[in-house]
Amino acid sequence: MAAFARSVGAALFGVDARIVDIQVFLRGAGETGSLRIVGMGDGALKEGGERIRGAFLHAGYPWPQGAVTVNLAPASARKEGPGLDLPITLALLQACGSLGRADVLARTLVLGELTLDGRVRPVRGALAAAEAARKVGMKEALVPVRNTAEAAAVPGLVVRGVESLDDAVGHLAGVLRLPAVPPTPWTPARCDASAYREVRGQASAVRAALLAAAGAHNLMLTGAPGAGKTLLARALRGLLPPLTRDEALEVTRIHSAAGIVEGGLVSDRPFRSPHHTTSLAGLVGGGAVPRPGEVSLAHLGVLFLDELAEFPRAVLEGLRQPIEDGEITVGRAAGRTRFPSEIVIVAAMNPCPCGWLGSGVRPCNCPSGLSARYRSRVSGPLLDRFDLRVSVKPVDAGALLAPAAETPAADEASLLDARARQTERAARYGLPRSWNARIPSTHVRSATEPTPAALERLLMAGRVFGLTGRGLHRTLRVARTIADLKGSGPVDDDHVKEALQYRGDDEKPVPVAAPDAPGEAG
Repeated sequence: MAAFARSVGAALFGVDARIVDIQVFLRGAGETGSLRIVGMGDGALKEGGERIRGAFLHAGYPWPQGAVTVNLAPASARKEGPGLDLPITLALLQACGSLGRADVLARTLVLGELTLDGRVRPVRGALAAAEAARKVGMKEALVPVRNTAEAAAVPGLVVRGVESLDDAVGHLAGVLRLPAVPPTPWTPARCDASAYREVRGQASAVRAALLAAAGAHNLMLTGAPGAGKTLLARALRGLLPPLTRDEALEVTRIHSAAGIVEGGLVSDRPFRSPHHTTSLAGLVGGGAVPRPGEVSLAHLGVLFLDELAEFPRAVLEGLRQPIEDGEITVGRAAGRTRFPSEIVIVAAMNPCPCGWLGSGVRPCNCPSGLSARYRSRVSGPLLDRFDLRVSVKPVDAGALLAPAAETPAADEASLLDARARQTERAARYGLPRSWNARIPSTHVRSATEPTPAALERLLMAGRVFGLTGRGLHRTLRVARTIADLKGSGPVDDDHVKEALQYRGDDEKPVPVAAPDAPGEAG
């Protein structure tokens, strides 16, 4: 005699989850007793048939004699991973008559990978799955115990943790009451400026790091080995404000999709430092089934690219669009997925292959022309996306061995004031983010409020140094941050003048032809 049952699971696509309607059809006796899974499942999901059979038998349930067909709807959407093991098994038990009311299972989100002895293992993307379930009106979820903290961060969803198949069966059959997990508490991490206090003798670089932290500007550090570039990059993270709860949900959703969440919500701003051998997909995301790369794992935090010139050029060029747009869209046959990438990039590189060009400490031993070729590995369009470019010189030993200084109270106070100004400005103009570096091009003039003197200096610099349109806008955004740190209203000439100092020494004056006289040919 045939039987039919349903359960509800979820499958990841990118950093978001899709609800999966699991339909189990059990044909009558006399069939082979096989299990077939259809509906665009990947290899790990189709291999789940053996895990399901093992857990089924280990728990003491007789395997059905009829042929079993499992359909994962919608059938047109790709599903990956073993997270549907548990809901498929429970639907099969329902079809066999081993569970209680079918309506309870059909309105409960179920997640979990099964082992052969019936234990439930954690899955990726539990937070996204819980959010997707809540959006469609579901009220309860059964998830692996190690996923309960992130799932319980979704308001309005009752989350219960399961350690084994027996736990889930007992709860749904009404013989065991699994306790509801309390809502995940949220405590923002405190800023840690200890690394900032360890930086010695780098006044210009420290100022640039302060500007980068205040306005989320990208920072390029060029200097000899051991000059303090890595220390500055790590110091910048400690100057960023704590994550808000909404931001923590965004970061946790991405980290959960990548399988690197431990416990509840992420509390610290991310700091990612990929090796220079990282592939393009590893850095910006992708793959046959798209997964977030390092750029997205650093969302709302810092991406530190050490030894920038050692990265393959094709990998570096893949950064241009994520830096500009704050997101990456990956298209596949199964659909398009979006990975957020609103980050502060800190890049560090040596001025030449040996590292000592212009250091004043050791002579450069690189052959003629090699240093220029080395620096040219970073293209002009990518370099143009760095708002702040600073040369970091080696520090005298006496300054290095001096006692650590306290973080200037004026710096902390000005940071708080600058962020408050940006938040108020974002609300006034309806901007999605409050950071100055994220001001849309359409709002740059109105949000920066440049004075006539500031515009005149910017116009002159654009002509003399050949600044691109992007370079002009980025200079204005940096000037806006400088003004905010000083508590100023409109952006003035002095603010633009300082911002131009951080464009780097790679932009030399270019000859500008005089305009043709009226009536002359040309």
